[in-house]
Amino acid sequence: MKRISSILLLIVVLTACNTPASKNEKQDAAKDSLHNNKLIVYQMFTRLFGNKNTTNKYYGSAEENGVGKFSDINDKALDSLKTLGITHVWYTGVIEHPSMQDYSSAGIRQDDPDVVKGKAGSPYAIKDCYDVDPDLAIDVKNRMQEFESLVKRTHDHGLKVIIDFVPNHVARTYHSDAKPANAADFGANDDVTKTFSTQNDFYYITGKSFIVPKGVNAGGSDFKSPLKDNKFAETPAKATGNNVFSEAPSIDDWYETIKLNYGVDYKNGEAKHFDPQPSVWLKMRDILVFWANKHVDGFRCDMAEMVPVEFWEWVIPQVKKVNPQIVFIAEIYNPKVYQQYLTQGKFDYLYDKVGLYDAVKRLIKNDSLANTEDIVNLANADSAISNNLLRFLENHDEERIASKGFAQKGESGIPGMIVAATLSGGPAMIYFGQEVGEHGDGKEGFGGEDSRTTLYDYWGVPAHQAWMNNGAFDGKGLSEDQKKLRSFYATLLNYSKNSDAIKYGKLSVVTSEGLDKKSIAYVRNAGDKIVLVVVNFNRDKALSLNVQLPANLLDKKSGKSTILKEVLTHQNIEINDFSKGIPVKVSPMNGVIFEVE
Repeated sequence: MKRISSILLLIVVLTACNTPASKNEKQDAAKDSLHNNKLIVYQMFTRLFGNKNTTNKYYGSAEENGVGKFSDINDKALDSLKTLGITHVWYTGVIEHPSMQDYSSAGIRQDDPDVVKGKAGSPYAIKDCYDVDPDLAIDVKNRMQEFESLVKRTHDHGLKVIIDFVPNHVARTYHSDAKPANAADFGANDDVTKTFSTQNDFYYITGKSFIVPKGVNAGGSDFKSPLKDNKFAETPAKATGNNVFSEAPSIDDWYETIKLNYGVDYKNGEAKHFDPQPSVWLKMRDILVFWANKHVDGFRCDMAEMVPVEFWEWVIPQVKKVNPQIVFIAEIYNPKVYQQYLTQGKFDYLYDKVGLYDAVKRLIKNDSLANTEDIVNLANADSAISNNLLRFLENHDEERIASKGFAQKGESGIPGMIVAATLSGGPAMIYFGQEVGEHGDGKEGFGGEDSRTTLYDYWGVPAHQAWMNNGAFDGKGLSEDQKKLRSFYATLLNYSKNSDAIKYGKLSVVTSEGLDKKSIAYVRNAGDKIVLVVVNFNRDKALSLNVQLPANLLDKKSGKSTILKEVLTHQNIEINDFSKGIPVKVSPMNGVIFEVE
């Protein structure tokens, strides 16, 4: 790996005042506090994070391959995340979901393996919206107390807690053992003779029974269970989570889930029936309030655009009465409805996958159609909502940067991560193991060999385990290249969240001779604070530029001599006259960071 001091970035910070332009003092205090801070989110797949077992047997059980616990996320782990620059930890897979483990001795109903994906199960097929996953507890009967201790421990380290909210569907084996006494299970009061009713929680395929998809081999060929018979008793069949209104979903569908009914009649032109209010709305409101009262700080809302925006418009303000600063993040893939889900739907932040992620991935993979003009166009198109877009290069759905299917090495993500972290004041997110170049190798079980870390199986994550170092969380198992990569992430994330120009600054694209379709330069400035970012996605071509600041900013420094401090290596250079430009040399997939002293 080349020296991180040559990172694909030049940031020049010119400081002549101590504070950015003042905000409207009459603005709502909670909202002001929320949006004046740049969130740095660490997505942690909780089941895998603390697992020290390195066996990694194909379709291995929890006993064979190991499983991480709430208690594994100890003070040392949280200290290390804080040092990395993290502000929010997204604990993925916390809510109870089906698995092939038998917890009936703890009063938990056993699941039919024919509608469970992988031995560990999908964390997005929720079995009990009021409970946490028993796999994560040392003492299963005290699993909620162990989760509450994790929340408190996280808060004690100055970090905030995000959990998943999965509103579109539930597991086919849904049954709440932990619901409050006055709460009814989904579907408990449904009229199953009706295909659609606003007071039904599910959609029904009347007169038909559910058929397990062809090709399902629950738990792998070696898994034996009296419940494994390629059958699942469900009559009448219910619609499947990804809007499959058939009794026979395919193996590529979300066959393990049931679609929830928010009052949209999909069989009749998606007609909306919200009066009287669908019962699912009330149940979901109560579930959100339940977790808000557990002191979680935010919800990442799975497939939010598959739920009518009118529901979000109604429910989010009610939950914010419990905690005005609670954060709602929408997983959303249709840019045409971004503005609607922010304004009408009242979300704080939206995924920016079908936008920046896709554009950056094309550049990193050296796609023939890749062009940084795509980033420029996106920045211009999203200017009004840019601070509401959550940027990332990895999450549980996407390929690992260092995987064979993506970029082969973690360092190749440096240019894209710089853009993701500095293009706006909106949140930046990394996925656990990204910061140390996890490859995502291995045919885990249901997850298969797909360049991703499995969602469905018990597994160890090798690069992350090297950093974890058997629970010491000191990185002593990392190679020198991995240590340098993690150091880069720590420097970039900490700098981005603390820079006023990054948090508040206006974006201006800079043109310079020598820039091409695989490179980009832009300025972020807030008042007299100026940040210049130069990024080079070329694999084999170095950049040698003389970057001119925009005229309105050049006036602030023209004719003045200034010392620029390199942030990563602390090497200083002197600029005698900014009117002559700033000499910039950027190695392939590399760069530097400078700051005025």
